[in-house]
Amino acid sequence: MKLLKLIFLLLVFRISDLSAQKIQSPEEFLGYRAGEQFTPHYRVLEYYKYLASASKNILIQEYGKSYEGRPLFLVFIASDQNIGRLEDIRKNNLALAGIMDGVSGHKNADIPASQPVLVWLSYNVHGNESVSTEASMHTAYALLNPLEQRSKTWLKNTMVIIDPCLNPDGRERYVNFYNSVKNLNPDPHPFSREHVEPWPGGRANHYYFDLNRDWAWQSQVESQQRLAVFNKWLPQVHVDFHEQGIDAPYYFAPAAEPYHQDISKWQRDFQTIIGKNNAKYFDQNGWMYFTRERFDLLYPSYGDTYPVYNGSVGMTYEQGGSGRAGLAVINAEGDTLTLKDRIEHHFTTGLSTVEAASNHSEKALFEFKSYFLNSR
Repeated sequence: MKLLKLIFLLLVFRISDLSAQKIQSPEEFLGYRAGEQFTPHYRVLEYYKYLASASKNILIQEYGKSYEGRPLFLVFIASDQNIGRLEDIRKNNLALAGIMDGVSGHKNADIPASQPVLVWLSYNVHGNESVSTEASMHTAYALLNPLEQRSKTWLKNTMVIIDPCLNPDGRERYVNFYNSVKNLNPDPHPFSREHVEPWPGGRANHYYFDLNRDWAWQSQVESQQRLAVFNKWLPQVHVDFHEQGIDAPYYFAPAAEPYHQDISKWQRDFQTIIGKNNAKYFDQNGWMYFTRERFDLLYPSYGDTYPVYNGSVGMTYEQGGSGRAGLAVINAEGDTLTLKDRIEHHFTTGLSTVEAASNHSEKALFEFKSYFLNSR
């Protein structure tokens, strides 16, 4: 009898332990499956706040508000050892760039063994490229899920910074439009009302300015607040998630030539390394993609180029869709592109990028430091 009681108590404790580890996925928290509907911005914020309450490996920092008063916020995801020392990590990173004294007390210090590589993922700078924010939630969940062993391995030497929505005003403009005209069941025909977004559309911010042309000039309040915090971190890797026309396959780096002469060999090479890692997963799933076409690194005020000219390996990822896609749309090939597909593609490249950065963390930090030494 005593043995049975002991077994029972052990089972109870085990079940309690598993329950304590459980973190709700976006589907469980929001109440609908991925791709069934667009998530309003306030619900996105609620989910991230839930993650912060359910996991010790995430911190949220509000860095400003949009013109219409919606919160702009960053999400920091790191290991148990690193989540409590964000300021030390930031100072050491800027010391590598020769910008400020590190924790060791001087600039240009050796790279600390405990210093993680910084991967910054930016979503939804164009409001009607609305899959991005949806994908961000699934990416954060995968990185925090205690049952996901790959994420635990990556976070040993990598810290991930997520900006879930750079342009919440534009995104809400698009989501409100779509919800006001959608059918009970999505109509995939591209000429239906839900695929014809009225002027001015959700692409731009409150003042109808394209925030992906504003990284260097910072004429808009969203850009000013975002760049103030970005320049306090200067990540080694930065990805700007976008959407393009519904007939286009997925695009990821390496970028189109010619390259500006000040883009280093490592920045070019690491784009290729990350691109090959992305391609591995797309090939496994039979997903179409292309590289080296159309998207260049010349104009200095994009979400891929501004980071490049500030020491990062900056990239844009482009999923077919945008404001014409809705929840489902038939493309020129007769295939139906769904929001679920689009989420899965951005989710896959996001995690693939973190994996590639983790696999090359020492090299990424060394080359980051060398970039600024060579610049000086």
